[in-house]
Amino acid sequence: MHLIQVDSVQRWMEDLKLMTDCECMCILQSKPISLEKDEQNELILSSQYSTCDNLQLLLKRAWIISTELTRIAQKLEKNRWQRVHSMTVRVNCHVHSMINEYNTFTRSSSQEMHQLEKLLIDKCSEFTAFTERCLQTEDEEILKSMKSCVNETLTTIAQYFGQLIELVLTQEAQHLLRQIELSGSVFVTESAISGLFSLAQEGAHLCRIIAKEGGVVALFKICRQDCFRCIYPQTLRTLASICCVEEGMHQLEKVDGILCLADILTDTSHSEATHAEAAAVIAQITSPHLTFTQHLSSFLENMEEIVTALVKLCQEASSGEVFLLASAALANITFFDTMACEILLQLNAMKILLAACSDRHIVDTPYSRDQVVTILANMSVLDQCASEIIQGNGVELLMEMLSEKSSSGNAAEVAACERVQQKSAVTLARLSRDPEVADAAVKLSCIPRLIKLCRSPTERNNSDSVLVACLAALRRLAVMSPDRLEDSDFQQLVKPRLVDSFLLCTNMEESFV
Repeated sequence: MHLIQVDSVQRWMEDLKLMTDCECMCILQSKPISLEKDEQNELILSSQYSTCDNLQLLLKRAWIISTELTRIAQKLEKNRWQRVHSMTVRVNCHVHSMINEYNTFTRSSSQEMHQLEKLLIDKCSEFTAFTERCLQTEDEEILKSMKSCVNETLTTIAQYFGQLIELVLTQEAQHLLRQIELSGSVFVTESAISGLFSLAQEGAHLCRIIAKEGGVVALFKICRQDCFRCIYPQTLRTLASICCVEEGMHQLEKVDGILCLADILTDTSHSEATHAEAAAVIAQITSPHLTFTQHLSSFLENMEEIVTALVKLCQEASSGEVFLLASAALANITFFDTMACEILLQLNAMKILLAACSDRHIVDTPYSRDQVVTILANMSVLDQCASEIIQGNGVELLMEMLSEKSSSGNAAEVAACERVQQKSAVTLARLSRDPEVADAAVKLSCIPRLIKLCRSPTERNNSDSVLVACLAALRRLAVMSPDRLEDSDFQQLVKPRLVDSFLLCTNMEESFV
């Protein structure tokens, strides 16, 4: 389940209502305050919110129950029976509250849902009574024999709870997809897609549920109807979220999703926002981190059209965000198939990307520079790239990237800066087989910079991957211009085996620099 990492006090403040409600439920034993049957119980928090908020509240409650069950198992291992019982009572109350809350906003519950609810409530009540008996028993041998039964009951509760949550989320996904399928209203469809997007943000498991229920099929159906053009960006953004899982990718392939994306990207009548979100879907489904992209056979059939459209989007991008999405898609495609690099070369993509890097409003973050240098690194295996790099002042850009630093200190940004440094060194190493590129790099003082990155851990943020790439680039340039290195640098960084130089640099103290 997707959870935002927040300060512990803030987390406590967010959960305070839930915990207060739980204590009230303990006292009242799940009975409503109101005497009128048709009045809403004031303690049911979900009545104050919209359906989407209700679902978020349900997920929070589910997370609390899941955490409590884990803690019960831990306390049980330590034979802390007093704590086990009090936490069991609390879980019992949370389960009652969760079911009551859900039943106030759900449209209808299936027979299977009611059965699971009853099984879970009965088992929780049985568990509470059982732990109470354990609390009253002082005989260690009897407690030891009862412990296995407690463990078994706890496991059963966890299973019933997991099945119930799975059923609830499936039912919610089905309801939203029915709205998308049956409604001809743009407003209703947009609202349903927004709900689906919120669900997808809760993690891969939710994405699998949506995909299995036909979410990808329904969303691509929207993307093929002109009457819904105004909500294409939201629809494509939701698709990008769902397609992070294998089930979503399989569904995309079945409905010719690649062809639909290619049509959207090449249709100049669509807005830039629509093109950008289509690029985001392409970036997602071609991610080199996914292990299940090889079945996208239709992608190769449409690759040239898609790459051409993405290069154009990079060239005409009006903002850094649009450029980032388009360049990320291109970067992933260069990993996906080597033919993409040749297409990019024919389209003068290197010139376009190098020009974009000089515009700080467009390439404005280390993340964007990471995508650009990834493309350059993958294209640099082609011999023709060297002349393009020289003409576009690409060596100067690569030198700048060797000095990439995070301005915020944010962990993700620092990691992006490391990738920029590493890939720029890799690109220089590959391109320096061309004497003209090597000469340009030497004239721009590339060798001293590489030496500093090798010898100074702080310059490379203690990154081993940056160190290896810099050592490789330095050795390539040393072959072309051996006179530019001092003897000590040559003896330590070039002459030994790469692994020996690596070990030497990783063990260096900052004072040696």
